Amino acid sequence: MQLSRRITGLTAGGSDGWDVYYRAKDMLAAGEPVIQLTIGEHDIGTDRKIIDAMHAAALEGHVGYSMFNGNLNLREAVAARVATRTGVPTTPENVLVVPGGQAGLFAAHHAACDEGDTALYIDPYYATYPGTIRGVGARAQPVFARPDRNFQPDPAEIAAVAPGAKSLLINTPNNPSGVIYTRETMEGIAGACQDHDLWLISDEVYESMIWQGEHISPRTLPGMAERTLVVGSMSKSHAMTGSRIGWIVGPEEAIEHLGNLSTHTTYGVAGFVQEAATFALGMGEAFETEVSDPFRRRRDLVIDMLEGQTAVRAIPADGGMFVMLDVRATGLSGEEFADRLLTEHLVGVMPGESFGQAAAGHIRVALTVDDDRLAGAIGLLIELATELAA
Repeated sequence: MQLSRRITGLTAGGSDGWDVYYRAKDMLAAGEPVIQLTIGEHDIGTDRKIIDAMHAAALEGHVGYSMFNGNLNLREAVAARVATRTGVPTTPENVLVVPGGQAGLFAAHHAACDEGDTALYIDPYYATYPGTIRGVGARAQPVFARPDRNFQPDPAEIAAVAPGAKSLLINTPNNPSGVIYTRETMEGIAGACQDHDLWLISDEVYESMIWQGEHISPRTLPGMAERTLVVGSMSKSHAMTGSRIGWIVGPEEAIEHLGNLSTHTTYGVAGFVQEAATFALGMGEAFETEVSDPFRRRRDLVIDMLEGQTAVRAIPADGGMFVMLDVRATGLSGEEFADRLLTEHLVGVMPGESFGQAAAGHIRVALTVDDDRLAGAIGLLIELATELAA
């Protein structure tokens, strides 16, 4: 039987670029002491109080069908959080609950694009972005954010390819680079979207992890609330990666239609998970700071360790769970360097090439192990880079 081109073409016929990650996992399973700095998984796990709230909700009967667009108490909590943090009036009618940020990205592109439409995204990108766009039948077209601009997108380059496109996907704080888009960048992006009638899909799952600078949600910019779909999630802010709970915030009409999409796809999110998410949001910003503080500390640790050498350069890590490192001075590609680092020193990192062409010659380091193991891994990384650069 013939499978659809849409499903067989999600990764454009190649690998997804995560070969080093898969090899590191296999080595760990075989008992080798690999330090895994590949994926953005918290090392603390979900807080016991949130798990207890989920358990209690299940025992209380929140195990049947939930509201397909999200239970009202959770949508109210999300709307209040967004309104408080952005200053943009937001009601439950602006919120759709989805099973995680990835489902939100998929649904948002369904809202913005018809079959065959062009959907733009910034390169470097989180690994699923092109496949998500292809999955809705649209044509995925990258716009390169270049290393010489510290991976800040150039609005002029967006505008140059925008004619005829339907949407633009951005992510700030950015995964993989750790860069936060500046106000100048965001205003330029907003201008390009307005000039060329683009939907802006804004992935803001790292908005609680800001180390320096200012996070600007595009809904706050003049004329953008009616053309912006913001994707949020509990995964990073509350260490609830496995719970699969997130949201889309956007114009009421779009959210209403996206609710219809949920009816025909996910049919809602488990009620006990929604109750746990509502409880978790009620723990306030202090709890989110508790979750994020280790990543701030480890980011500073890595930056300090890189001082005084020239073989590795850090891209400004303004936010998020990662530091991106420029290893081009070694003469190797990011993929080659990551492969050598894993083979020779048992340290697993992601090659920049896993996240697009713009990040070639770079590697992404996840700050997801304890400080001592991270320091040991970075020491080995610097040792290898210095040896190669010499």
